[in-house]
Amino acid sequence: MTAGEDRARQRPVWLRRAWGSAARWADRASRPLIDRFRASLQLRVVSSTLIASTVLVLIFSFVVAGSVTSGLLTERQETAVEETLNAVERAAEQLGTYASSSDSALATTMQRIVNELAEDPVYAPVIVLRTDDGEVTRSHPASAEAAPSEELQEDVADRKTAIQYDNFTLDDQGPMPYLVVGSFIDLTVDFELYAFYPLESQQDAISLLRTNLALAGVALVLLLGVIAALVTRLVVTPVREAARTSQRLAAGLLHERMEVRGSDDLARLAGSFNLMAENLQSQIRRLEEMSMMQRRFTSDVSHELRTPLATIRMAADLLYDNRDDFDPVTKRSTELLQHEIDRFEELLQELLEISRFDSGFASLEVDAVDVGRIADDVAEGLSHLAGECGVEVTVEKPKRRVIAEVDPRRVQRILRNLVSNAIEHAEGRPVRVTVAESETAVAVAVRDHGVGLKPGHADRVFDRFWRADPSRNRRTGGTGLGLAISLEDAKLHSGTLQAVGEPGKGTLFVLTLPLQAGNRVITSPIPLRLDGPRPGAGKEATRATQD
Repeated sequence: MTAGEDRARQRPVWLRRAWGSAARWADRASRPLIDRFRASLQLRVVSSTLIASTVLVLIFSFVVAGSVTSGLLTERQETAVEETLNAVERAAEQLGTYASSSDSALATTMQRIVNELAEDPVYAPVIVLRTDDGEVTRSHPASAEAAPSEELQEDVADRKTAIQYDNFTLDDQGPMPYLVVGSFIDLTVDFELYAFYPLESQQDAISLLRTNLALAGVALVLLLGVIAALVTRLVVTPVREAARTSQRLAAGLLHERMEVRGSDDLARLAGSFNLMAENLQSQIRRLEEMSMMQRRFTSDVSHELRTPLATIRMAADLLYDNRDDFDPVTKRSTELLQHEIDRFEELLQELLEISRFDSGFASLEVDAVDVGRIADDVAEGLSHLAGECGVEVTVEKPKRRVIAEVDPRRVQRILRNLVSNAIEHAEGRPVRVTVAESETAVAVAVRDHGVGLKPGHADRVFDRFWRADPSRNRRTGGTGLGLAISLEDAKLHSGTLQAVGEPGKGTLFVLTLPLQAGNRVITSPIPLRLDGPRPGAGKEATRATQD
């Protein structure tokens, strides 16, 4: 446990709760602002401009204020030192006659000197004159509280002219800044002269400068923010218009266009966007026309082939029934003809079914049936195919009946397509059909352990005429429409049909349908995972194989 965690545990419970509540409230309060900041380009640009301009204005203000302050104080310091040296010369002329600090007239002379210097506007208003034995004479009654620092006194004692900045209370106005200049008077009797120069005027000038800089800085930052908002608006407005127009185009409003104003870069952007929209509209219309022609062609061909196919079927049935009277070659030709006519009839039926889905004429004939029984019938019906492929088909379902309001014919067709497809691709390994239910839905999963699906193929297995391996030899003679029709059948039930697979690990198809007709599927009782849990207790398993 870290020291921070230990301290957190030692805090009172009420403090931890209050801190947590405050953190949650701050998060809820700041979340709209954060979302707004992330969603608005204009807000981000204006905020960045304000932050950058604020930093630059602060740096400029500090530099200017520092430079002006240094200049004012340097100028005042040079003048004060010069005035103090003049005062030292004037005092030396009157003090040079004294040979001892014990002279009785020395105190009177020192007082007269500091008074004359203080009253002269050329010099500092506060003068302190001090002898080498510590006797001090002041020009201001309250200057006794203003004593030079020990460091300054040591510098002056070393026969130097030194300065000191400090605050002193000499009047009723409170502490005021002063510049103290000290100088040594080298006579028979050594003296130290300290002049206190007030810096009130310099302080007022510096305060006024800082106030003006602050006001000017705030005004400049606000002005830059307004300018950034206006400039950004000029750029963002066409972008927002382009975004809104593209959203309308995505919604199917293909006539939407951007307004072209002027001849600048934004106008060229709008023109290019409109040209792109026109090309998209033209391509979409062309594709719609081609799709309509394809659907019409499929429907017309399917219907037109029914009559000749019926005639061919009757003739083929007649030949097939009398095949034993033919020679071996003719007999084999008759059997092949019958088989291919079956395949052609199956393809025609699938094309007719697809045309019904495309035209919107497909409908459900709902009945309350046992989905588990349908799975058993499908497995039993494909037992001959499973035996030829050496595949064991196992149906696992609940012991009680799974009743759902579905179209039995369409559900049986879906399961027949899924199971036959699994047998074809199982490569001799077992195929498991699992039936499960929840409070609102029933699911049937078909799992094989064959070749599996390559990455990206799971989204394409339900495309029309698509095959993962077109060169693969098939026993059932599939047309490439079975899974597409199964998906449409599932959608017609307001259900879902999903697939997942990995190369070498097999494929899993999960069909999920609502228990009651008219409802929609929210979650499936069977997860779409290859490593999903196997059925547990409460399941019964049946095998449908043919040796």
